[in-house]
Amino acid sequence: MEKIASFTVNHLDLLTGVYVSRKDYVGKEVLTTFDLRMTRPNVEPVMGTAAIHALEHLCATFLRNDSEWKERVIYFGPMGCRTGCYLILAGDLEAADILDLLRRMFCFVIDFQGEIPGASARDCGNYLDMNLSMAQYYARKYRQEVLEQATAERMCYPK
Repeated sequence: MEKIASFTVNHLDLLTGVYVSRKDYVGKEVLTTFDLRMTRPNVEPVMGTAAIHALEHLCATFLRNDSEWKERVIYFGPMGCRTGCYLILAGDLEAADILDLLRRMFCFVIDFQGEIPGASARDCGNYLDMNLSMAQYYARKYRQEVLEQATAERMCYPK
């Protein structure tokens, strides 16, 4: 079997960042998958499930309500390795194209207070496994490391 694209990325040199993971074509439409790498693979501890679950609920809610981008949002969710999340948007996009969106999204998470959207037995299959304060910690960390200083090395996969 061929190795899938995400397993060809050099995780030994991968920094936290926002990367274009892949571009897929559905007819004439381009879908761009972004790798929002929030912790350094194999260097930093991975995000706990409660933190990444809260991030998923908050970020997905923000994205699907954003007046500029909501019609282009295909998917937002955690990576299996728990070092970040994937964001899939309709359009032929680059990392720089979504920096403002990500800044607004992570500010939303950082400033969020109250009950996490969808955190009820009716709306979620594991609603008790959420940690807002840790989600906010990772959002602040990502904003500082990546979004406030969006350098080329944090927007292009290492060779």
